[in-house]
Amino acid sequence: MVERTMPIKLEPQPEEKQVSQIIAAARKDPRMFGGLYSLYAQPVFRYLFSRIGSFPEAEDATAQTFLAALERFPNYRHDGYFASWLFSIARNKAMDYFRQQRNQTSLAEAEHIPAEANLLQQVIKTERIAALSKLIGALSEEEQELIRLRYVAELSFAEIGHLLSQKEDAVKKTLYRLLARLKVQADKEYPMEDSHV
Repeated sequence: MVERTMPIKLEPQPEEKQVSQIIAAARKDPRMFGGLYSLYAQPVFRYLFSRIGSFPEAEDATAQTFLAALERFPNYRHDGYFASWLFSIARNKAMDYFRQQRNQTSLAEAEHIPAEANLLQQVIKTERIAALSKLIGALSEEEQELIRLRYVAELSFAEIGHLLSQKEDAVKKTLYRLLARLKVQADKEYPMEDSHV
């Protein structure tokens, strides 16, 4: 069994004011960059794990992401999208990994990250998760990436739009249409009494 070295705990996204304050402090004293690590380590790790599928490899990629971010931090132009900037580095680290490994896990396996008890995940039926996983696996890489960025990395629509060079409304529409399409497909292919995706 793989020993867990990075606890998984879902926490709300930091507020922009808080991030701006930490960025300002880190510009004066690079040791303060640790505050940004504290805020973003879990979302970056979850995102990388959903891409890579290996706990130790995702930990390594997370460390590489923050090391690269620290090295590039003096050149970072704070425009209110720190998470987008950070996740662009994380995406590049994931791509570096794939260039070496050529192995990618499905989004569904990210649901099986060892974590503290989460009652909602315990209640969800295994069959429905498997059905949804199959449908998500059939999506294009771009559509899967959109789902990862929104639900695994927990980025806002504005952050995703900035990261993907798209307008926030376009990202929102694309994601909601994608979710509606998945729901229709799930209800059609795997009808259940309770049809919540």
